[in-house]
Amino acid sequence: MEKSIETIWKEGFLKSDALVAPKLNDLYNQKSIHIVDKFKRMYRINRIAIVVFAFIVLPVSFISGMPYVGILMFILFNFIVIVSGKFKRKLEKIAPGVSSYQYLSSFDTIIKDLVRTNTKLSRYFYPYIFITILLGFWFGDIGGNIPGEEFVAELLIDYPDMHLIFGLPLYGVLGALLILLLLAFFGGKIGQWDLNLVYSGIIKKLEKMILEMEELRA
Repeated sequence: MEKSIETIWKEGFLKSDALVAPKLNDLYNQKSIHIVDKFKRMYRINRIAIVVFAFIVLPVSFISGMPYVGILMFILFNFIVIVSGKFKRKLEKIAPGVSSYQYLSSFDTIIKDLVRTNTKLSRYFYPYIFITILLGFWFGDIGGNIPGEEFVAELLIDYPDMHLIFGLPLYGVLGALLILLLLAFFGGKIGQWDLNLVYSGIIKKLEKMILEMEELRA
C-alpha cells in the first residue's frame, strides 16, 4: 500500500537521514539553528552589558558619594555573570544532532532551567537591591558623616515623640520590611517580566516550532 503524504512527511521529519521530504527537514533544521544562534547572540550581548555596567556603576557610585551602593551592586552583577556563565556553557554544548526536534528539545530544556533559576533568584535579587539602595543613602560616603543619622536627628526636632527602634524610626522600619516582603513575594514575577522583555520573542517562536513538530510526530 502506498504511503500517504502525511506519513511521508512524518518519516522525513523524524529521520535526519531520510530521503523523503528533504525540504521539510532542511526547513526545520535552518529554523532551529536560526533560533538557537539568535538566542546565543542575545544572551552573550546581555552578559557583556552586565559586566560593562558593573564596572561603570562602581566608580560612579564613589564619585556621587554613594560607594556602598556601587560596591554591593558590583558584587550582585558579578554573581549574575557567574550564574549566567553556567547556562552559557550549556548553550555552547548543544549542537544539531539526530533531528531538529531533539536539537530544539535540548535547547528548550536549557531555557526552562534558565527561567526557573532566574525566577528563584529574583526573589532575593530585588530585596537585595532595595536594601543596597537604603544602605547607600543611609551611610553615604565612606568615612564621612552618616546621612541617615542626620536625617533621624532632623525628624526628632519636628517629631520629638517619634518612636525609635535601634535608633531608627519605627514606622520607617515597618515600611521597609513591608516593601522587602512585597519584593520577595513578587520578585519571581518581576524576574519573569524582565526576562520576557528581552527574550519573549525567541521563546514564543521556540514554543511554536516545538508544538508544530510534536503535531507532525503525533
